[in-house]
Amino acid sequence: MIDEGIITGINGPVVKGLNMRSFKVNEMVTVGNKKLIGEVVSVEGDVATVQVYEETEGLKLSEKIYSTGSPLSVTLGPGIIGNIFDGIQRPLNIIREISRDEFIPEGIGLLSIDDKKLWDVNIIVKKNDILKAGDVYATVQETSNILHKLLVPFNIKGTVKEVKNNGKYSINDTIAVLEKENKETVNLTLCSKWPIRKPRPVTKRLPLYKPLITGQRVIDSFNPIAKGGTVGLPGGFGTGKTVTQHQIAKWCDADIIVYIGCGERGNEMTNVLEEFPALIDPRTGRPLMERTILIANTSNMPVAAREASIYTGITLAEYYRDMGYDVAIMADSTSRWAEALREISGRLEEMPAEEGYPAYLASRLAQFYERAGCVRTLGGDEATVTIIGAVSPPGGDFSEPVTQNTKRFVSTFLALDKKFANARHFPAINYLTSYSGYIDILSDWFEENVAIDMLDLRHKMVVLLQEEEKLNEIVQLVGEDVLPNDQALVLETARLIKKSYLQQNALHPEDTFVTLEKQYKMLKVIDAFHESAMKCVKMGIPTSEIRKEQVLQEVYKMKFDVPNNNIELLDDLKDRVEVSYSILRQKYE
Repeated sequence: MIDEGIITGINGPVVKGLNMRSFKVNEMVTVGNKKLIGEVVSVEGDVATVQVYEETEGLKLSEKIYSTGSPLSVTLGPGIIGNIFDGIQRPLNIIREISRDEFIPEGIGLLSIDDKKLWDVNIIVKKNDILKAGDVYATVQETSNILHKLLVPFNIKGTVKEVKNNGKYSINDTIAVLEKENKETVNLTLCSKWPIRKPRPVTKRLPLYKPLITGQRVIDSFNPIAKGGTVGLPGGFGTGKTVTQHQIAKWCDADIIVYIGCGERGNEMTNVLEEFPALIDPRTGRPLMERTILIANTSNMPVAAREASIYTGITLAEYYRDMGYDVAIMADSTSRWAEALREISGRLEEMPAEEGYPAYLASRLAQFYERAGCVRTLGGDEATVTIIGAVSPPGGDFSEPVTQNTKRFVSTFLALDKKFANARHFPAINYLTSYSGYIDILSDWFEENVAIDMLDLRHKMVVLLQEEEKLNEIVQLVGEDVLPNDQALVLETARLIKKSYLQQNALHPEDTFVTLEKQYKMLKVIDAFHESAMKCVKMGIPTSEIRKEQVLQEVYKMKFDVPNNNIELLDDLKDRVEVSYSILRQKYE
């Protein structure tokens, strides 16, 4: 007997129901004659409140609310990668084929990954094998470079009693039968379900120790991200949040990318959909979509589904993490998610807190970012989920609640600056207000894998940029000409750091992605210039003469002229810088 409630009130996506004493909080329900998908958010006596993940236009009082008996969950199995879903994991390409409409029709149901497609399954267990949660019982080659491992579900342990032969199966076909100690049997298929608001279990959380390499110099060298870490990316309109996230998604060394377009404009997601299938993964030479999952819940889609979309995304990320993969999740943007939270909270008539956001905003953000980490999976693998959350503060005001609360829970803060964007300095990450809490824990990795003095060089460059910021206040008052030569050289070196190193052209074939080895050698060239030029300054040589050296122009252009596969040219450039300024000093002796 299916439990039924009766609709007594409709307020946008929020529906009140009577006769719902037996319903549970967070239970998934279907609402009305169209069977709209919803979730119970509160129960008081016989009255329950449901948030509906579809448009409620046309819904009437006294229609029924039906129980499903399970929480809002996603289907996990082959067919997720390369797909594009809405906020509750309904595949948009299949919906378009069914409806032939511009918008998602109401009541289309909780579609998920394709249950008709046949997959080549390699079954790796035998009869009488003893399996526990997290063990791999079969594999599917989901894409050319992603091997999909089918894992024994959480809390299940038993003996294999039946097993099929290798062959082609759909996601709902049983390929093995497990008998538990109490003689109860469990059918192992190619898919499973998991509630989106519940983190997937792991054996152990591990300390972070290696960086997520993005190929973006201002991030990798100045504000490194740890694999399994958390990143806040705040910025006002036009500062390049989406492009920065696209660059990280394209070039970072994660195995799988989950990109969530959460409440952003439809044309931005269109750009993603057009760009990503055409991009070639530099690591495999195959299309980038073969390791990408897209979740699109644009600003004109139902607001309640927007609130669910980041939980859908992080659950999919955890699923692939459990197979032993490093996953990077891009949430663009958490501000739009927080606005959905605020709208639903207002309709639920909850007491508002700062700027109208619900009082539980901070705890919800914490729950989301807490699901990042480096872990030992149930199967014994080491794997990571890295979360990069964009924030869109109104008017670029970083003191607003979403930015401030995000800052509390992330360890790398990449602040995008409107002044930098207006000056065409991209990526517009402010190198003075941004920071990374991972520098100390990544120092050993940089020493072992890049160079022993990599982070010392970084520190030296940051100090020069900080000195330049102080000197600029004097320059604005009295001009650069009155500065002594050593301070004028600081300005010149800082200008060189900004133009030849921190500015990066996403459209240039050699500059869009830069290896850590090239980044290090570029810093060595800049350091060689500063040290050689400082020796000239101490001899009384004016900075105007230092600027005239032809080799300095080559330093400014090195990011374009030196390819990633021929970085030895930077060693030659460094030597020529030192020789050039040595000759200049000899002229003045």
